[in-house]
Amino acid sequence: MTGSDTVEYRIAHLRDRLAGGAIAELGVRIEVRGDSVLLSGTVASAASRNEILRIAKEELAGIPVREDLFVVCSDAPDHPEELA
Repeated sequence: MTGSDTVEYRIAHLRDRLAGGAIAELGVRIEVRGDSVLLSGTVASAASRNEILRIAKEELAGIPVREDLFVVCSDAPDHPEELA
């Protein structure tokens, strides 16, 4: 197995963990960018974001991980929207 095969295998394992875990974040994209891995997309909460980064650092130990994850709140509004 070559170095890039090992990275791809570890990324596949990370995808499996993110899809099958308690957080089930399927909107996260994972791509190799040079000598690092980029996680991008949207997540439901800051807690999910932190858990994804924790898992990624665990699965990809020794590989630089960059992230571009945005928290999208899907809570119902607590007041009516006022239109001008």
